[in-house]
Amino acid sequence: MTPTGPTAPNNLTRARQVADAVLYEGYLLYPYRASSSKNQVRWQFGILGPDGAAAAGAGEEPTMTAEVLLEASPGATLDLHLRFLQVQARTVERPAAGSVSGFAPVDELRVDGTRWIPFHEAVSREVTFADVPLDATSRHQVELPGGEDLEELIDDGRVVGRLRRTRWAVSGTVTVTPRAGSDPRVRVTGVRVDNRTAWTAGDMPGWTPRDVAARYSFVGTHLLVTAKGAPFVPLLDPPGWAAADAAACHQHRCWPVMVADDAGTDAVLVSPIVLGDYPSIAPESAGDLFDATEIDEILTLRVMTMTEQEKAEARGTDPRAAAILARCDAMTDDALALLHGARRSADPAADAGRDPFPVWTEPSSEVPDTLADDVPWWDEGQDARAQPESDAVLVGGVPVSKGSRVLLRPSRRADAQDLFLAGQTAVVSRVYFDVDGGQHLAVVLEDDPGRDLYDTTGRYLYFSPDEVEPLPAREDAR
Repeated sequence: MTPTGPTAPNNLTRARQVADAVLYEGYLLYPYRASSSKNQVRWQFGILGPDGAAAAGAGEEPTMTAEVLLEASPGATLDLHLRFLQVQARTVERPAAGSVSGFAPVDELRVDGTRWIPFHEAVSREVTFADVPLDATSRHQVELPGGEDLEELIDDGRVVGRLRRTRWAVSGTVTVTPRAGSDPRVRVTGVRVDNRTAWTAGDMPGWTPRDVAARYSFVGTHLLVTAKGAPFVPLLDPPGWAAADAAACHQHRCWPVMVADDAGTDAVLVSPIVLGDYPSIAPESAGDLFDATEIDEILTLRVMTMTEQEKAEARGTDPRAAAILARCDAMTDDALALLHGARRSADPAADAGRDPFPVWTEPSSEVPDTLADDVPWWDEGQDARAQPESDAVLVGGVPVSKGSRVLLRPSRRADAQDLFLAGQTAVVSRVYFDVDGGQHLAVVLEDDPGRDLYDTTGRYLYFSPDEVEPLPAREDAR
């Protein structure tokens, strides 16, 4: 049960990919520059503030607690991996003849095209407690020392400045409290993490109490938990015999979900954000953007719009920001296209060998009497009974199909963009029917000079039949 550092057995590589996304969620936000207001007031999920900071209004609560379920088994043990970021303050200094150290802090320093600015960085930490027994309550100490590092800035072969990185010691405890469940097959295990770092608001002259508390906080705190000798029982979808115990589990400021270690054995991620069981990083994601990874495309495109001056500042803000810029600048068109979207089945085996970006093909003109059993209804273009270019619907007794003129009368339930089009005339391009029997008219505005582009791109405006009024054909209609 001795805490270990980065040399702990690395059997959670896949699980750590998700855990790292949780660890750095919100660490650095676009536009990834220190001068951005949202990067000056730092905030992340999973912050455990020093003892008393929340009561003083200067920080977050010091505690998170989780309860997980295992099948009851004598001799079972847990391995707990506590992971969080330790804050470090980076100051920028330049040579100063009158200073005792020979350097003095400055607000900014430009070195070889990079703009260095003081910033609050962080160092990832992992403390492992191995073979924790489940026959009695146990408490484990967390002690991380402070420290200071210096990095020289070289330009044209001479030292023109340096970066001073300072960290403050933090300490805490991890308490494991096992108990029997209401069902004899269940063992309930409580895990509590406390930040017990001592601090006072006046520790650092010139800094606000909030800034001081931040330096003594655990940031992005979460746990990876593996078991030996007993399998975990899922909380989100438990078997019937464990449902009552799963519903009775109490979580405070965290959300335990199932993950898998490298051998495929179940483990638990105690996350500060809500996830589903067995979360994974999308294979299309090329790297971290610190924004939950679900909007890689738009963030990448926004990075590409940054000016060279903005990029220079971002590179000097944080090494992780510099890595984002390098990756986005080197991204190929094919790699960017992968971020645009993908189609996946609930059954991973069904996606094997399937092109995630299928090319649209028009349905055959030959309409079969029945749809083949092996053609899924959700595959666009596979049901040849659908003929959007020739199908019609009745609106007020008048057949409406491709080429019909209509007056747009969006209902009150329509969105704002549709309401802006009220009273305009449009031409129907397609008639669609959905699987629930709904009818949809794909239209283009009659006087839109770019109306031909809609047919080329397949992007239309959509209205239901009760939101249009048929109009007679124009004599000059094409």
